[in-house]
Order: sequence, then structure tokens, then C-alpha cells
Amino acid sequence: MGNSDLSKPEAEAQDSRLTEVQRDVLQEADGPMWVSLWSNLRDAFRPVKQPPLQLTSQPVASTSLNVIDEEPIWTTLWNNLHDFFAPPKLPPLELTSAPIAVPDRMAVKRNPMSQAVSFGAHALVLGLIFLLVLADWHTRQVKQKVTVVDVPPFMPVAPAKLTMGGGGGGGNHEIVEASRGKLPQMAKTQITPPQILRIDHPKLAVEPTIKMPNPIKLPDQASLPNLGIPQSPQVALASQGSGGGSGFGTGNGGGIGSGNGGGVGPGEGGGYGGGPMSPGGGVSNPVLLYAPDPEFSDEARRAKYQGICVVGLIVDAQGNPQQVHVVRPLGMGLDEKAMEAVRQYKFKPAMYHGHAVPVTINIEVNFRIY
Repeated sequence: MGNSDLSKPEAEAQDSRLTEVQRDVLQEADGPMWVSLWSNLRDAFRPVKQPPLQLTSQPVASTSLNVIDEEPIWTTLWNNLHDFFAPPKLPPLELTSAPIAVPDRMAVKRNPMSQAVSFGAHALVLGLIFLLVLADWHTRQVKQKVTVVDVPPFMPVAPAKLTMGGGGGGGNHEIVEASRGKLPQMAKTQITPPQILRIDHPKLAVEPTIKMPNPIKLPDQASLPNLGIPQSPQVALASQGSGGGSGFGTGNGGGIGSGNGGGVGPGEGGGYGGGPMSPGGGVSNPVLLYAPDPEFSDEARRAKYQGICVVGLIVDAQGNPQQVHVVRPLGMGLDEKAMEAVRQYKFKPAMYHGHAVPVTINIEVNFRIY
């Protein structure tokens, strides 16, 4: 009853206006997407000015709101029990509201223009994604991580003011590895290279020497009776090794070791050398494990130029290439491509007496257009 007292005819008019606005909104939504977008932009930048709100309702004086009927608690309890066990029968409910006609959204055909724009936008986004993935796949290069470790050569103990260098090697072109023995005496100038004595008690004997500075202290085994290489495992046969120029070892020059000169060890020019060895004479060849194909330069590809480039390098004790350089160039930008490919090689290191050692080798990089 309180609600009927506060309601006024203006409320019914306002409800009717709201219904008309809702119908207008539904009619506007049924149009194309561009019309709805334009109306939203227009309302966002140029909103419609509404008149100020005016309250036309007046308070209604009612005495029923101020009067509160107080009943005893026993009466309220009795009425609740009576309504629970014997509820009053109410008349049947009559619906007086009328349904409002609402347009079926599924029955309205979509604008073909909006369908075409939506399809084009989705196709453009998918095409851009495909192009980005394809470009990344073409430009991706698999780079193998190569750990480069510089292996310093073994240097003997020397005074602080002297610098070590040089080396030497020799042999007599014999198949058997050089035999084990002591080092000959050191001299600044070598007259006779070390060798196996074939004549007992010669009439004009010259003591064999190696070209070495006097203050150098070399690891030697003076207790051995014959000359040779102190670290050699070959003790059965007397041999000077597979090198040349007399001396002992796999090098050349009348020294001892795998170098070139009258000194000891790898290197050249005399003295105690240090550095990489050469395959042969007990030193095994390194085994190639990973070798990517070299790329052609643009100039060579246009000219259809092909050939073989020889690259020299040192394979260290870890199997990594070092000091890569071109021994026989090919030209037209292929030398740089060959060195770039060889730097990515991976080897099983060469072995000498059961230990991995650095060796110097040459590799032929073949550029061929199939």
C-alpha cells in the first residue's frame, strides 16, 4: 500500500520514455557497424548536453507511516504458528503484464561490408606472422660453441734475462722411431750433429753437439750410454727416427726432436723450442669430428668460380683449431669463407705416447658448384 501511495503518473511517463529509448538503441544496433562506430565517436567527442535534472515529486503526508501497531509477543507467536500449520488460501495469481516484442538478433543478416573487413584484417595479421616466422627461419644460423684454449709450449728453466725460442729436429729416414738416450753436449756452434756411431774408435773423433745457449738447463738422463731422445719409449733398436739431416727425431736439421734446426724440440733455429708437433714418428693424426660446409661468396657465385683452398692451422690438445691461415689462396672472397668454416671445425686431438698434443696440419677446403 505504501508503494501505491508514493507512485505518480510522471513515473509511468518516464517508463514509457525509457522503453522508447531502448527501442531506438536496438534499432541503431541493427544498422551497419560504421553507423554504430560513428555514433560512439560522436558521443565521445561531442556529448549531447542534457537539461538539468528537476525534481517534480512532492512528499505525501501519511499517518499510516508514523503509526506502529504494537502487539504482544504471545499474539505474534500464535499468528506465526497458525500461519505455519493452517496457511490462508490466496486467490490464484493473475498476470497483468504484457510481453514486449524484441527483435531476433540471429534473424538479422550481417552487413557484407563488415564481414569483408573482418576477413581482411584477420588475413593481414596471419600473413604478417607467417612472414616474420619465415624470415627468422631463413636468417637463423646454427653456431656451435667452440671453446678456444691457448696451450702454452713447454719451456725449460732459464735465467730471467734470457728469452727462450727456437728448436730443432732430425733423423735418418728410418722407419723405426728414434731410440731413447741422453742428450749430447751443448754448444753455440754445431760442428757434428748427433748420430749413432757406426765405427768404433775413429781416428779423428769429433764430439757431437746440439746448438744451445750454455745457461740453459735441459731435462736429460746422463746415465744412459747412447745418444737419443730422453722421452722416447723405443729402447729395443738403435734408430735415429724418420726425420732427415742427421740427428734424432722426426724433424730436419741435425737436432733432436720434431723441429727444424740444430736444437731440441719443436720449432726452428736452435735452442729449446716449444710448440705444436707434426703428425708422424709416433704422433697420430687428428680426427675430424665436425666440419660445416663453407659458404660461397657473392662474387664467386655470380662468376661460378670454384676450386680448392688450402688452409693451415694448429689443432690444440683439446681438438680446437687455432692460428688458422691460408696456405694456398683461391681468391674472389673464398679464402675468408674457408677460414670462417675451418674455425668451426672440431677434432679429436692427436696423440703422442698416450697424451694429447697440439699438431700443425693443412686442410683442403673444396668449393664446388653442383
